[in-house]
Amino acid sequence: MSGTVSNQSTLTLEGTKNGVISIARIDEPYGEGSGTVASIGISLSGDSDTPEWKVHIPLKNLDDVISALQSIK
Repeated sequence: MSGTVSNQSTLTLEGTKNGVISIARIDEPYGEGSGTVASIGISLSGDSDTPEWKVHIPLKNLDDVISALQSIK
């Protein structure tokens, strides 16, 4: 993966000893011309740079994803 990472945040992962949720914006994550994504990673070890799980959500889908998450809260 390539791209420019910005707007990074790290949150504590509830229910774990060291876990974190990392959130970032990545411009051109898959090379020149690829769409910007919101990257959400989960690390149980607390290493936000190498999460065990991650998802990339295209920014065009972000409002719908946020709405869906809020509906299950």
